[in-house]
Amino acid sequence: MSLQENIDSVRKEFLTDIESLNDSQSNVESVRLKYLSRNGLVSSLFSMLPSLSRNIRPKSGQLLNDLKTYIELEITNCLKQIKDDSKTNSFSGLDSTLPGKTPSFGGTHILEQTLDEIKTIFTSIGFKIEYGPETDDDFHNFGALNFPEHHPARDMQDTFFINEKTVLRTHTSNVQIHLMENQSPPLRYIVPGRVYRNEAISYKSYCLFHQVEGIFVDKNVSFRQLKGCLEYFVSQIFGSEKKMRWRPSYFPFTEPSAEVDIWDEQRNQWLEILGCGMIDPAVFKNVKYDSLVWKGYAFGMGVERIAMLK
Repeated sequence: MSLQENIDSVRKEFLTDIESLNDSQSNVESVRLKYLSRNGLVSSLFSMLPSLSRNIRPKSGQLLNDLKTYIELEITNCLKQIKDDSKTNSFSGLDSTLPGKTPSFGGTHILEQTLDEIKTIFTSIGFKIEYGPETDDDFHNFGALNFPEHHPARDMQDTFFINEKTVLRTHTSNVQIHLMENQSPPLRYIVPGRVYRNEAISYKSYCLFHQVEGIFVDKNVSFRQLKGCLEYFVSQIFGSEKKMRWRPSYFPFTEPSAEVDIWDEQRNQWLEILGCGMIDPAVFKNVKYDSLVWKGYAFGMGVERIAMLK
């Protein structure tokens, strides 16, 4: 076989080897040693030069140099490609077998955050959580809470009527009645939920908002206990330095009744945050509780107002 035929054979063999590589640096090095080492195939071809006639030796030497240069260039390119791929695919400390992180698609609404905080405070002092119907009958929303039919106090709340005897509840106080009808004392619950008022919608009011009702019924319950409970709540949700005050008020289902205000430094004024009072004996009568044995207090607050102030 002539030198030219040997050169062509080595070139074809090299192309086959280089195309079958699996992008491993060690495999490329094996190919380099096979062709370019001292005992490699290209070196063996150079050893044939002295046996050639002097007139073809220069041309043959040039062909061998071209082959060597070609193989060196291809091997260099392979090593460079492997190095570039390694930089692209290397992630320090990444375990590719672990499941991916689920992306976040939003946060908890500010009203839900506030409501969660309110529930945490009251459950920490023994209150349970109860929910009730948003559509209710007139008795549970008004009558049992000492709002007699045609009583002017009903005008305090503009109501959405489903029909003559069914309403969208105007307060979460309706759940008080359901609780007392279905359970015997003692009771200690808070009732979060949506309420509805048929009011004009503006930048400061809406026809739907959120309340948290509280009820505690037991023997020997006092107004002093009510004050202690709500003062603790205010200190927890607004901070121990927050100034608060109590004002006499009127609600058909509590007697005596009061409203609680806190001082808002930003607006430089007192702002109401909740209403409360001792449960009226007439309410106990409507749910068949003996008001000579059982006493209780109730309170209600707007979640939007507290969220705004926080």
